[in-house]
Amino acid sequence: MVIIEDVAVATGVSTATVSRALRGLTGVSPATRAKVLTVARELGYVPSSSASGLASGRTMAMGVLLPSIERWYFSAMLDGIDRQLRTAGYDLIVFSLGGFGGNRERVFHRSILRKRIDALIVMCMELTEDEYRSLRDLDSPTIVVGGSVQGVPHVSIDDHAAVRDAVEHLIALGHTRIGHVRGGDSFGMYFDVPRIRNDAFKETMEAHGLPVRDEWSVFGDFRFKEAKIAVTAMLADAAERPTALFCSSDEMAFGALTAAAELGISVPGELSVIGIDDHEFADPMGLTTVRQMPEEQGAYAAELMLAELEGKKLEGGPVTQPHELIERASTGPPLH
Repeated sequence: MVIIEDVAVATGVSTATVSRALRGLTGVSPATRAKVLTVARELGYVPSSSASGLASGRTMAMGVLLPSIERWYFSAMLDGIDRQLRTAGYDLIVFSLGGFGGNRERVFHRSILRKRIDALIVMCMELTEDEYRSLRDLDSPTIVVGGSVQGVPHVSIDDHAAVRDAVEHLIALGHTRIGHVRGGDSFGMYFDVPRIRNDAFKETMEAHGLPVRDEWSVFGDFRFKEAKIAVTAMLADAAERPTALFCSSDEMAFGALTAAAELGISVPGELSVIGIDDHEFADPMGLTTVRQMPEEQGAYAAELMLAELEGKKLEGGPVTQPHELIERASTGPPLH
């Protein structure tokens, strides 16, 4: 089987140059491109399941690497990416770690690097130096959605500002005893978002002269079940309960609402709850939240990758997406 390195040796250029020439990217002289295409045909090398890829210079496929398909945030973002790619005539190839960080080596090196994708969108994960080096060697444009990675373009909301808006909503209602249900890095796949949201909560509380109590900060892992268990334990002592909870995701807020209901705690009378996301169930559950739009984030990330493949320069700085406070029935003034 002929591989890209064989074409590079036969033409006397780097594998990155061969990759760019085969995919029609800029930065390759016409003479070099013609030589690479000719040698590739003679050797019988094809970058995808279809030999027509040589003619177009593209595989017409874009990869998406994500921690897990089951989460609402990831599936919603996939919908946005797929919508944008279908419009442009591109196929979507999903690489899921299935919720386990230990799958990284198998998925990345045995799947992604074999698929001959034109570009890669990474969801809520930080690439290792080895992974990023492999993508640079293949010259595949890469973007991160839902967080940031040093040196890689990314699309996300301003998480610090979103948390500040959520907490200040509770403070404006008169709450001073505010707890936090935190997300985290349970599988070694998330990166800045949990830390930023945790720091933003503490900084906002401190800016208003309010105490951050360790016993009111619990770990919910961005999941309903784990949040429900943690909040149930937090609220067990009727004398030492917070009057409001900021949850770092709506799914954890749903767990908090369920815990309160099972304990007979009225919402928002005895406990106000606010989340981040505007999950599809937030409205029917009456959850006050900070809305972000993962579908639009995904679509925009795909649009940026498609633009780069057309030779447009993609800047490396953050591309901040909008967020909006949505007030519903789960928040109100504390009882005095």
